[in-house]
Amino acid sequence: MAKIQLGEFEEIVLLTVAVLYDEAYGVAIKREIEERLNRSVSVGALQSALRRMETKGFLESRLGEATKVRGGKRKRFFTVTPYGKQALTQARDARLQLWQAIPQVGWESI
Repeated sequence: MAKIQLGEFEEIVLLTVAVLYDEAYGVAIKREIEERLNRSVSVGALQSALRRMETKGFLESRLGEATKVRGGKRKRFFTVTPYGKQALTQARDARLQLWQAIPQVGWESI
């Protein structure tokens, strides 16, 4: 299995899309990251990451229905692809391996 590289922000965005499931659109993703991680997210950075990950095949998107509340504008909803899930699984496993490799004595000196 080829190693898939994810940046930290990409990993956070992918995980958040998975958490939100059918309600993963720009504003909801931004809000969820800010609330859960107490981390400020710019709209531009998020939109760039979403487009980049869709191009890489980690995400798919679809347009929702137009609503009067949004002035007829449609939301773009995102879902994690099987390739995106594979990338997240590899990232989780790599982090877990590192955590498990820390010797107990390493924690005792801290």
